[in-house]
Formats: sequence, C-alpha cells, structure tokens
Amino acid sequence: MASSTLLPAILQAVMRGQPRALSDAHYPGWHLAPVTGLLNDPNGFIHINGRYHLFYQWNALSCRHQHKCWGHWSSADLLQWQHEPIALMPDEEYDRSGCYSGSAVDNNGALTLVYTGNVKFDDGGRTAWQCLAVENEAGGFDKLGPVIALPDGYTGHVRDPKVWRHGERWYMVLGAQDTQLQGKVLLLCSDDLHTWHNRGEIAGSGLNGLGTAGYMWECPDLFTLGDSTFLICCPQGIAPEEQRFLNAHPSAWLAGDLDYDTARFTHGGFHELDAGFEFYAPQTTLTADGRRLLVGWMGVPAGEEKYQPTIARGWIHQMTCIRELGTRDGKLYQRPVAELQALRGEEHAFQGRAADAPAIPARRLELVLTGTGDVTLNFADTLLLEWHDAGLRLARRSLESGEWHYRYWCGAVTQLQILCDHSSVEIFINEGEGVMSSRYFPAAAAQLRLIGDTEVTARYWPLRRCVVE
Repeated sequence: MASSTLLPAILQAVMRGQPRALSDAHYPGWHLAPVTGLLNDPNGFIHINGRYHLFYQWNALSCRHQHKCWGHWSSADLLQWQHEPIALMPDEEYDRSGCYSGSAVDNNGALTLVYTGNVKFDDGGRTAWQCLAVENEAGGFDKLGPVIALPDGYTGHVRDPKVWRHGERWYMVLGAQDTQLQGKVLLLCSDDLHTWHNRGEIAGSGLNGLGTAGYMWECPDLFTLGDSTFLICCPQGIAPEEQRFLNAHPSAWLAGDLDYDTARFTHGGFHELDAGFEFYAPQTTLTADGRRLLVGWMGVPAGEEKYQPTIARGWIHQMTCIRELGTRDGKLYQRPVAELQALRGEEHAFQGRAADAPAIPARRLELVLTGTGDVTLNFADTLLLEWHDAGLRLARRSLESGEWHYRYWCGAVTQLQILCDHSSVEIFINEGEGVMSSRYFPAAAAQLRLIGDTEVTARYWPLRRCVVE
C-alpha cells in the first residue's frame, strides 16, 4: 500500500475495528492488545522522563503479517496505559516493506528509536537497514534515516537492534543470519548513535561450543543482572527436544560474561525462557529504581495463529504481563511485576484436598497454589495443567486438528503463581524459576477446577480491568 494512503486506511480500520475487538469475550481485561488488527513483537520498552513507553509491531489493516508500523503506549505506573501517536510507518524507501523491531534509548533526554527498515525486492531478495528516529514536540517521531547498512557476510536477515549505554559508549546487539544460513548475534559500538563499528559475532550457531543452533537468531537483548551477563534471544531453527523447545520458534537465554574490550561473550548452554505454547520476542528495560523488567509477545511465528477465533472479530494477539527479572544460582527468574498487585480484589483462601476446593472464577484471576503435586488444574475444560512429582505438563487441543498438544516444565514444583485473563494463562513456577505462558479460548466465562486428593493451600484474588485510554 502506498505511504500516502496508509495513514487514512489505518484510521478507518481503527474506527471500524475497535468496537468489534473490544466487545469480544476473548479480548483481554488487563493485558495490552491491539485495538484492531495484528500485534506482535514489543519494541522500544523504556522508562524515560518519568514514564514508561512500550512500542509494538502493529498491522492495523488485517490479521496478517504485513504493513508493519510501530504502535505506541505510555504509562506512569505500568497499570494505566494511554495510546500515543503512531511512532513509525513504512513510508520511506529504506523501510518500505515494514518498520521492523528495535529498541529505544534516552539520548540526553531525547527519546530515540533504533529500528530495522525492511526492504523486499520483486525477485524475492531482501535487505535491511538499521535506522534512527527521534521524538518531536508533538509526540510523534522524526526519522533520521539509516545508520547501518547490511554488513558483509550476512543475508538480508539482519534485524532487531537492542541498544544500551555502557561507560562512555553506546552498544548494540543485532540478530543476524550469515551467508552459510547460520544464526548469529553481532555486537556493535558507537560514540554518537550514528557511526557504528561492528565488533563481530558474540554468540550464535557454531560459536562458544553450541554446535548447530538455528538458522536465524532474532530479537537479542543483553544485560547484566547480579554477577552474570544474560543474552536472551529467539533462535529460529533449533532442534526440538522431547520436552523442551517444542514451539516452532522458541525463546532462550544464555548466561555468562561479556568482555567489552575484546568483544568476547563466554557463556553456558541454552535455557528455555518460557515453556508455554505462546511466548516470543521478549524485550527488557531498566526502571528508575534499578529493576530489570521484561515483556513478551504472547504469540509464536508459524504457530496456529491463523486458527485463533479472535480473527473473526478483527484482532489477534496480546502482550504478556510485565515481569521483573532476578537471578539465583546463575539462573534467570521471572516474576509478575509488583505493581500488578494493585489489580487485586478481595482475597479468598482454601486449604484441604484439591478436589474439595470450590470452582474458582478464572476470567481475571491471580492464584497462588502450594502443595506437593498430583493435582490437575482444569481451566474451563480448554486448558489442563497436570502437576506431578517430576514437573508440569500443560495440555491443550490443537485449534487446527483437535489433537492434544503438550508443553513441559521439568523439576520439583512447590508453588505456582497463576495469572489469568479472558484468553490467557501465565504460570510462574517456584517464585519465578520457570514460566509457561499460553493463550486459550474458553467457550464461556472460565472457571478453574482442581482435581486430585493431594492437600493444597490456595490464595486467590479477582483482578480488575485496566482500560487503555
């Protein structure tokens, strides 16, 4: 679609589509979601000048992966959000095929976006530019154009810049695919955000003892937490294991140490970042008080998205809840951000045999459950969580075939913290040691039933809505 007609078409799509989306029983009550059309990767997550900003990949015109813009929300408290002007549209030659993912930085008080301009050619080829845009007085963004061309030795799949400040310099990790079709993460540095020097590959397939590990590493994010430096990424094409990495495209983390002088990242093996059915493209930011927060897309490329029932109402996908990251014994932990506790209504409690617990309204719910396992949690006969001595098995029927599909988390489980919305469940295991995030689409207002003879202790709260203004 020509750039001259894109904005009027988006405005018309929003006016026509928003009432249908917001009236859908599956539309979330407290998670962020598109007012119409398709949402995917979170972008530009940042806290600057007293507000949080969260940008996102958005196609307002349909539920297909086309016409990618950057939508924009902001919030003072991570609870009440407001719509901001569209930040980026694919209206220049260097981003004509989509304003792909990226990050945001505070450049001396100026909110600055660093993103991938995607260009596809008629012969099937493609290229990518890493571009800048800076916020203007009207709350929109002025594009400054490309600052990094496609580096030598790589295909047109180079994208998703994540930028941060270390010492006196800017640094960037960039997802890439080399000409041997192996996924890599590049490290670059700059004094001014405009002129960048490629320091080389710091992680990827065939590096640091990983062996063959995927054909493209998307959405990298690198940060230090405790005594370790963590790289989170989305390694497309890694081989599924019996009980890990079962999504078509997973998210993973590596822990190690980055030597900025030599541009060498020493790290251990892959760990799955979220073991549920839908989680991808996470991005982190720092708060003013030093917490590391994460948000992800509750979706998966090449999953069963085209069968989701919300498409009939003109919208698809949502974000995860905002999470705070921590580290313990070299592991990365995720917990719901503390601010979400303000959504809690009246507390309820139960202690006794699991099967004797009352049915719990689960349309918008937070549940903390402790026990020793051999319990099944039945979410509206649509999603089943089986808790055994060896770990967890999450079961859901395929939207395409009706067959049961499973996801797993292995290890001893003593506590579950579960957050439910109208069509999503996020399961935090052992105070954040693991997470399983999934969409599901109950036919009526969801109820949660516990099955089993094991003694459990439960505390739970209804959660109020959050309206995006």
